[in-house]
Amino acid sequence: MAGALTLRVITPDRIVLDQTTHSIRVPATDGLMGILPRHAHMVAALDVGVLTYEKDGKEACLFVSGGFLEVRDGTVRVVSEAGELPEEIDTERAKAAEERARKRLHGPRAQVDVVRAELALRRAAYRLTAAGARR
Repeated sequence: MAGALTLRVITPDRIVLDQTTHSIRVPATDGLMGILPRHAHMVAALDVGVLTYEKDGKEACLFVSGGFLEVRDGTVRVVSEAGELPEEIDTERAKAAEERARKRLHGPRAQVDVVRAELALRRAAYRLTAAGARR
């Protein structure tokens, strides 16, 4: 595929994705970042969010939970704490996690680690977005 990128998404447990694509959008810590063929070499920190890429002429996505990416010689390597394809996401579990996080955030502040609760809420919301439960 001329003018293509190889996208590899790796977690501690497995290779989530190894795909040839023409464009990628990743949730970097300083905002959404687009990557096209012939992108300059770089390394960037990732945030929790939805990574999107082109697959068979259509947009596809997956959930990533932090980590970093490296762009080098036409290959984009994403190393993340967690990565899930839409069909792998248990939407009922994600909805329950989202509800638990909301309850923790609205409960007595003395008993809540606000940063952890907000991160749990963001993870659950992005998992639901990646699964297509929120579009």
